[in-house]
Amino acid sequence: MQLSLKDKSVIVTGAASNIGRGIALAFAEEGAAVAIADIDEHRAQIVADEALVRGASKAIAVKADVANWTEVQAMVATVEQSFGSVDVLVNNAGWVVDRLFVEKPRAEWEKEVQVNLWGMINCTRAVLDGMISRSRGTVVSIASDAGRIGEFREGVYGACKAGVIALSKTLARENGRHNIRFNVVCPGTTLPAPGEEIGPTSLWASEEMKVWLSEDMRGRIGKAYPLRRVGTPADIAPAVLFLASDVASFVTGQTLSVSGGYTMA
Repeated sequence: MQLSLKDKSVIVTGAASNIGRGIALAFAEEGAAVAIADIDEHRAQIVADEALVRGASKAIAVKADVANWTEVQAMVATVEQSFGSVDVLVNNAGWVVDRLFVEKPRAEWEKEVQVNLWGMINCTRAVLDGMISRSRGTVVSIASDAGRIGEFREGVYGACKAGVIALSKTLARENGRHNIRFNVVCPGTTLPAPGEEIGPTSLWASEEMKVWLSEDMRGRIGKAYPLRRVGTPADIAPAVLFLASDVASFVTGQTLSVSGGYTMA
């Protein structure tokens, strides 16, 4: 299947590690021009260099906190200046610490809302005027099945991801006439690959999240999935590339779970 992504201009947020890194490198292998947007500029540059090796027509690292509207606007301006336009936005940046709702400090709630929901709002709004003026564009947002079914210990995070799904549907209705499509991918548990370097700003760098990365924990989590394993970035990226490509030109407003059968809604 020819995805025709060569030379397409792509922004992937949160692309310095794990799912975002996997998505960015998959676009690179299709010959796209890829912007690695992340709060960790050092790790973003490493991934941008790797993207060039993998076949990207261009690759740049752009520092941006998706929760900061000023930084997001500057990030999009930098990409448009470097690549000429933004054809594809992948809203991937996310953050969560699993705790029972009544046990979470308010600071964690607020960060989850800022990164997971406001981040998607900010980045989407920043690219939308350019896409409307060119009468083309695609936005693929990474949500979670926690936003479809609710999930234990992920209350506010799930609420944010439900918002990502709902807003994507609204934007698909509002902007279809401009030939702009909005779709959502909901991964299951997706852990960094063994040996993948984790930057200090990654959610996986916290002591609470590091316990998830052991082989024992991967095996225990995998038992909850019909396919009996934890997801990898390589499982998620093909779905994102398909939805971003012209092959999916008649697909908009849809939510696709790539979760090993964890949910079957």
